[in-house]
Amino acid sequence: MHPLKSIGILGLSPILQSSACRFAPLFSQQDLRPQCLLYNSQTTSFPGDLRFSSRPYSTSPSRPFAKLSQFVGFDYRVGASFCAKNRRFNPLRDSFSFESAGLEKVTVTGRPGSGQDAFFTSRIGNGSNITFGVADGVGGWSDSGIDSAHFSHGLCRYMAQSAMEAGEPTEKFTVKELLQNGYDGVVADQYIPGGGSTACVAVAGNDGNVEVANLGDSGFVQLRLNAVHYYSNPQTHAFNTPYQLSIIPPKILARSRALGGEPLSDYPRDASVTSHQVRHGDILIFATDGVWDNLSAPDLLKLVSRQMKDVQAWVLGEQGLQVSDMLSNLTQHNGDTEKLGNTTLQTALAISVTAEAKSASLNTKVDGPFAKELQKWFPYEDYHGGKVDDICVVVVVVVERSQENS
Repeated sequence: MHPLKSIGILGLSPILQSSACRFAPLFSQQDLRPQCLLYNSQTTSFPGDLRFSSRPYSTSPSRPFAKLSQFVGFDYRVGASFCAKNRRFNPLRDSFSFESAGLEKVTVTGRPGSGQDAFFTSRIGNGSNITFGVADGVGGWSDSGIDSAHFSHGLCRYMAQSAMEAGEPTEKFTVKELLQNGYDGVVADQYIPGGGSTACVAVAGNDGNVEVANLGDSGFVQLRLNAVHYYSNPQTHAFNTPYQLSIIPPKILARSRALGGEPLSDYPRDASVTSHQVRHGDILIFATDGVWDNLSAPDLLKLVSRQMKDVQAWVLGEQGLQVSDMLSNLTQHNGDTEKLGNTTLQTALAISVTAEAKSASLNTKVDGPFAKELQKWFPYEDYHGGKVDDICVVVVVVVERSQENS
């Protein structure tokens, strides 16, 4: 493994976890069986016209074309926002944005303050495909004196480096390969002695195919014209014990075996891999559990839909809700962003999600998804409100590129 160099990634700084952190699965027990928290889209009702799309492909109308134009491909306009659980959220400081069409080989490096969460985005080789995702260091490792921030940051750095160094043809670079290369890099790094991390990462193609690998309880949602088109399910060994890539130090391994257990260890091959075809105007939200423990997919749909309509990125037309011709302009740094606070649409959406998740995490009266699930597992626990945690959000706005505007 080559030494790390300056690459297009934001790795994020370590912050200690609280007692509400997730567990590092160091011992396999008979009652630790895979659990999956399912959301029944058939029986759940949502306010207004917010809805789940239960079809494999949405029948939402495509955007109206002002002129006939030849399709060239898709751009992925990416924004990110983040906040460590012990920090006050500052939208100006805690956000980042770029356009896939303008992404250089070397972009931004640094460690913004989002705790043990991390994210990255990178072009794949010299091609037009890109990759992006989030990783969440599992705080339970702190009980063994290990800060998993180093693991999650390293995982993102090595995945970004792997993508940049991808050979030809770049179209053959898969998301499983991306995750495996990142994990191999962390394992070979002598400065990362142990720890664990979840991950939800994607490889997005110029042809509109997005391949996603999700391992653990980070996750993503695909929104399309006021509908939840797809949402991922978490992978857990037991309540609050997510699947995680990990490095188990020899001392901890010996101690667990002496107590009659065997460490639970997950690998890139255990990730759930799904493939999705995107359309112009789709919104992809990748986030760590600091979001999903406090906001549901319908919550995100309501939040995003309101903002997309407010800035006229989604507009009501003859065939119902449609993607506005203004969308591309709203997602560009030199576009019409005054109504967005002089930031891009993708960054404004990421900021809104982070702010909403932060607010919900501090609310002690309204039970979020984590509190509701905990009450099912432990009905005698008096736990209410949100769950304070690090938050990291990557928002992608899909923009169709035509010969007219390419």
